Amino acid sequence: MDRRSALAVMASGLALPAFAAKRRLSPATAGLAIDRNRIDATLRQMVSANRAAGASCLIWQRGAERYFGAFGFADREAKRAMARDTLVQIFSMTKPVTGVALMQLWEQGKFGLDDPLANYLPAFGKVKVLAGGTGADSKPLLRDPARPIIVRDIMRHTAGFSYGMRDTAADKIFHEVDPLALTNTLDEFGDKLASVPLLFDPGAEWSYSAAVDVQALLVERLTGEKFEPYVRRTILEPLGMKDTAWTQPPERLARFAATYTQAAGGKLDRVPDDKARALNFGPRKLTMGGAGLASTLDDYMRFARMLLGRGTLDGTRILSPDTIRVMSTDQLDPRITKRFFLPGKGSVGFGIDFAVRIAPPKDAKENRGAVGEFFWDGAETTLFWVDPLNDLAAVFFVQVLPFDGTLHHDIRQAVYGPGYTGPAA
Repeated sequence: MDRRSALAVMASGLALPAFAAKRRLSPATAGLAIDRNRIDATLRQMVSANRAAGASCLIWQRGAERYFGAFGFADREAKRAMARDTLVQIFSMTKPVTGVALMQLWEQGKFGLDDPLANYLPAFGKVKVLAGGTGADSKPLLRDPARPIIVRDIMRHTAGFSYGMRDTAADKIFHEVDPLALTNTLDEFGDKLASVPLLFDPGAEWSYSAAVDVQALLVERLTGEKFEPYVRRTILEPLGMKDTAWTQPPERLARFAATYTQAAGGKLDRVPDDKARALNFGPRKLTMGGAGLASTLDDYMRFARMLLGRGTLDGTRILSPDTIRVMSTDQLDPRITKRFFLPGKGSVGFGIDFAVRIAPPKDAKENRGAVGEFFWDGAETTLFWVDPLNDLAAVFFVQVLPFDGTLHHDIRQAVYGPGYTGPAA
């Protein structure tokens, strides 16, 4: 399906983001003001309550920077303050960057969103699905999928791949095969993942997965280039994201944030440095599409501003407005009702490597946000979002394990105010 056809299909049946029809702010939202004191107090409380060693936030709205704040420590033991140029491991906030890289190739006509994935990565034409139960050999019973995996499936987490997050036979095999081991190349990753049974038929459910790493492999196969230099050449360098990379030079280690784990008694325990630094400063073969970038607030804001600018930043076009519209449109058919952990993100659907808000917050427990926003986060509780309705982009950094959604709730409440549910209908 070409770009024009894809847009026509989505316009007929799926909710478009706020900027699909127009970018002008409505009177109800034009006055949304950033309360610096409220955000300062929120970040300061995160640190003082030992919820994070350090916290920082950067907000861009209506063509200008509206807020920057940093509190606490990037490295508590060394007494190194959280700063604007602190380098953090953003984990799954890598995924939207990978999605942009692949969608550049879609714009060039290199593939169709509804093409069978096996057209480009033949190993995935042989995948099987868990059938339930085990055979006489005690191995899980498998069957052929109801339909092939299509490229769209790997971009919206409906392929059926595992991520090792669930208690199923497929997840156990995923851990045994270990496709995301840093000793694998992307080709080896692909072969190993293709040997893991699918959790469900492609398109039947939503489940967070290693699909974005498959996107990275697809970029390599379509371009003949290694994934990391391709992204550097086509996205990071054109956007001026000078500090963002999978492979970081040794001289940047002095700016790299330590990682902390929330422990019993409200304490924060430091994750061993060799583990925290492995993705960026240690030896590895694998460049993941789903994780691995380290970045700074300013660098990632340049990426977010490009998305807010409908594919363009400071005169440099990365994607067309139509492609940004496709990516930020809910791609999930209403029949896809099984959505492993996605409802925890709020009243959202899922586009291409972004969650997409499709309804106002239902209650005070849900994260504040505007319909049409799109966003994603990272394992160490980093977060960014793009809010076209309010012409706003935000980046929030902490380095906290395990993932703590209460920090996201609080920073969003600080940005929007506790009662924000969007403009009146």
